[in-house]
Amino acid sequence: MTIHQPTPESPPDRAAIRTQNVLIALIFFATALNYVDRQVLALLKPMLVAEFQWDDRQFAHLGSIFQLAAAASLLGVGWFVDRFGVRFAYGLAVAVWSLAGMAHALAASVQQFVIARAVLATAESVNTPAAMKSAAIYLPAARRSVGIGIINTAPNIGAILTPLIIPPFALAFGWKAAFLVTGALGLVWLVAWRLNTARLAPVSGQAASTRAKVEWSAILSDRRSWTVIGAKAFTDLVWWFVLFWTPDFFARRFDLGQGELGWPIAVIFALAALGAISSGALYPALLLRGASMNAARKGSMLAYALIVLAMPLALLASNPWVAAVCIGLGLFAHQGFSTNIFGMATEIVPARHMATVIALGAVAGNLTGTGIIEFAGWSLATGLGYAPLFVICGSAYLVATGFIHLMQPKLTAAD
Repeated sequence: MTIHQPTPESPPDRAAIRTQNVLIALIFFATALNYVDRQVLALLKPMLVAEFQWDDRQFAHLGSIFQLAAAASLLGVGWFVDRFGVRFAYGLAVAVWSLAGMAHALAASVQQFVIARAVLATAESVNTPAAMKSAAIYLPAARRSVGIGIINTAPNIGAILTPLIIPPFALAFGWKAAFLVTGALGLVWLVAWRLNTARLAPVSGQAASTRAKVEWSAILSDRRSWTVIGAKAFTDLVWWFVLFWTPDFFARRFDLGQGELGWPIAVIFALAALGAISSGALYPALLLRGASMNAARKGSMLAYALIVLAMPLALLASNPWVAAVCIGLGLFAHQGFSTNIFGMATEIVPARHMATVIALGAVAGNLTGTGIIEFAGWSLATGLGYAPLFVICGSAYLVATGFIHLMQPKLTAAD
């Protein structure tokens, strides 16, 4: 009897895997930097309010300007990425948003902050469409779900480290230095991107999708596109609310100072990172147990939607740590749900339309994020407080799950 020994993996396969791993790492770090730059403003609110004498509504307007600028930009970002490819589009975007982040240090008025925030938002809007386009084209199906799960932990890693590092750094060196250092990190990333992406090769069947003509009529008449867009609209508002207003919630509710805000915020985003990781593993596990793509996706989404119901309990918490766990469970579930939305998109949306559909979903999410940021400013100014906001957050994912099922009673893979 002849015993056949396992054939070792060929060098080209190992090289391809290494290149894919580098791609995942680069997207991970770019996404983390994306959220570091976004979060700095919220964490430095006490310093900036003291220097510029902003009230809650003015601060809310700064957040809204970012969201609206990003939403407007995203209308063209999908076309830009699909038409010119992720290698060029992603690199240019990181260069611009890094310089815009550093420009905050030069701002001496509200108007100058507005300009810097608008440019930052415009460039950062490229990140998610480019990241998901990269995953769809350059990662094989067997690695894509886990890769997206890893990438989707990046906002949380950035959001964990930023509150631990930036407030004490700003207290030591000033708020301008905080903007300069965080912006400069993106320029370091850009060098690595240029050096490492030349070896990327599309996986089988995706070569034509690297640069494709945007078919607007086909995209906008496709229920699959609107499924992704609607899911993002219902859920992204929670992320933007937590990212922009949570430091203020802890300062008001528990009287935490600038140097004390970091740890409860870090707990929240640590739980969010676990949510993204769990989703990247949960969906393949359900498939291995025999569940259909439809059942595995929707079952995962429903599970996370139920976990979010813990989030409003933060209003009843007696100390900041309990409140952080309650909000953290909400973001744990948000990231799990969001990873499933992105995974669903890479499966049901044709790859040639991927960046455009993801961009339109981000437009919807930015618009609803603008709504809740402005609503928060109004609610706080009129004395209603944070209660209405937490109720909205707690119910958003059950609504999104119902919407997805209504639009796609049975999820099926795209061509």
